[in-house]
Amino acid sequence: MNRAHPWRSAGRTAQGKRRARNEDGFLDCPQRGCWAVADGMGGHHAGNVASQRVVSSLAALPGQGSFDQRVEAVQRCLRGLDSQLQAADGLARVMGSTVVVLLLERDRAACVWAGDSRCYLWRGQRLYQLSRDHSLQQQLMDKQHVSLELARAHPDARALTRAIGAGKPLSLEILELRPHPGDVFLLCSDGLYQGLSHRQLGRAMNAGTPGQVVERLFSDVLRGPALDDLTAVVVQP
Repeated sequence: MNRAHPWRSAGRTAQGKRRARNEDGFLDCPQRGCWAVADGMGGHHAGNVASQRVVSSLAALPGQGSFDQRVEAVQRCLRGLDSQLQAADGLARVMGSTVVVLLLERDRAACVWAGDSRCYLWRGQRLYQLSRDHSLQQQLMDKQHVSLELARAHPDARALTRAIGAGKPLSLEILELRPHPGDVFLLCSDGLYQGLSHRQLGRAMNAGTPGQVVERLFSDVLRGPALDDLTAVVVQP
């Protein structure tokens, strides 16, 4: 258990300025070394329900066993939920969500994700994007070697290529690493990082405690148009 190794963390979500409802959700569970952000697929049926199902399913995991067992439990949980959401779709409407999960235990960390919600690492005064978006924009850059500018200009650039309940077998991506003293992790939905430059994200990550970082991020985004829902979870091992 992680109770002997308390993590400091903070999370927040807010509705976009032009959104009818907030379709994001987050999990902030430092006592079990588990955090997550889920973003319901905008414009689809019950995206808010899908994201909350992701968060509640992860929150119900016991948090016991070895680190490898915990990582495997997260994968089983998300794959099971993917099957449930697809089975519940009786009207040919997609009810889906992105997800990004961070697990910590002593000297091990794992990021598990599907979709374009992200995990960042602030280390040594540098910001690293640990996750790689599962989106058409990223696919164009990776497989067709299209420039960022051209890929971003594609009319379907933000279309997801992977998500929970997206109508195809779920493929999760996993990255493991060893935390260092002074590391800070950020999990966030696209509504947060789309509103800030990489430099602005980095400046916010240097703002102090997890709560102060979250407040700085939201203050910076909400000064702009903030068209999408925004969610952030900040973790300091």
